[in-house]
Amino acid sequence: MRRFLSGNRVTLLRSGTEFFPALVAAIEQAEREIHLETYIFADDETGRRVAAALSRAARRGVAVRVLIDGFGSRKYIGGLGRDMEAAGVQVLFYRPELGGIRLKRHRLRRLHRKIALVDSRVAFVGGINIIDDLDTPGQIPPRHDYAVQVEGPLVVRIGHTLRHVWTLVSWSQLRRHGYADRQERRRPRRAGNMRARFLIRDNIRHRRDIEEAYLEAIAGAKEEIVIASAYFLPGIHFRHAMVEAVARGARVVLILQGRVEYALLHYASRALYGQLLDGGVEIYEYHKGFLHAKVAVIDGHWATVGSSNIDPFSLLLAREANVVVDDEGFATELRDSLENARLCCCRQVFPQDWRHQPLYRRFLAWAAYGLARFFMGVAGYSRKYDQT
Repeated sequence: MRRFLSGNRVTLLRSGTEFFPALVAAIEQAEREIHLETYIFADDETGRRVAAALSRAARRGVAVRVLIDGFGSRKYIGGLGRDMEAAGVQVLFYRPELGGIRLKRHRLRRLHRKIALVDSRVAFVGGINIIDDLDTPGQIPPRHDYAVQVEGPLVVRIGHTLRHVWTLVSWSQLRRHGYADRQERRRPRRAGNMRARFLIRDNIRHRRDIEEAYLEAIAGAKEEIVIASAYFLPGIHFRHAMVEAVARGARVVLILQGRVEYALLHYASRALYGQLLDGGVEIYEYHKGFLHAKVAVIDGHWATVGSSNIDPFSLLLAREANVVVDDEGFATELRDSLENARLCCCRQVFPQDWRHQPLYRRFLAWAAYGLARFFMGVAGYSRKYDQT
């Protein structure tokens, strides 16, 4: 697992209202190179705003590369991809979906990361897709999500993984979108005093880096663990780690999705509530809008922001990216934001309420959990899930 690097400045960005202005401003200032990866690139007001900024950068001679997941954006991208390519943006799709829906292992391995890099100077990492916060069903309030803006030595590591995946996809599709013409890169200087590390999840060397970082931090927790996860279906080791932390005297708080976005995961995660509540874990469901966060704060100094949920898709299948920060100021800022969300927008799930819920709700939860396990078994990942 990659070690912490010193000398960084990591800025917390809350939802699209803070993320997109910062991203577009960085794109507008680009002089040499922009690289963006995203799971969803929507043809909505926000997507068109980002696409226009990328196109303007390409027209003024900046090398602009955009890598979009072929499943996540299969019904979103619309004509934006063609418009960007016409302006000189290099656009590639990660594992493009060409056929009907079939449950095959390789089709489940998606590019779920959300990363942007500008001039090897500033990077953005988090859970925010290129989609408007208000692009939700009905009149639901904006998504609640996080990203970080990174400056300093950690940017070098972020750039390395972006270029590596771009090269793999480019060669696999017999495309010649290389880096031969843009080798000038400045090594970022110290930008602050924060210790941080960049973690990825892939299917080769870094299969468990993000999961292991979580488990290591949870195992060492003495006071408090706060985790916000949009999709939450941890394996047995992760569940035991949280319950053991409570037994040691630490407070464990989970902020989870309260609204139904994806029914199978929504109800399957509730099958685990009984074990966690009986173990002393506090569970709060976010109901104001859709929770899309994938963040955590532990003992007031360790914090992570990224794209990885705590579910089989993120921990076993998808390419993910998280930034881990060891800094009291950053951790306090993120914890305060989560606490505000907990107090204003969440409902606590109490053990007695859960035990006395209607029988059909319990059946629905366990049926969904069983179905999720069945699909993991068909895809060949059931045993790996048991080990998480």
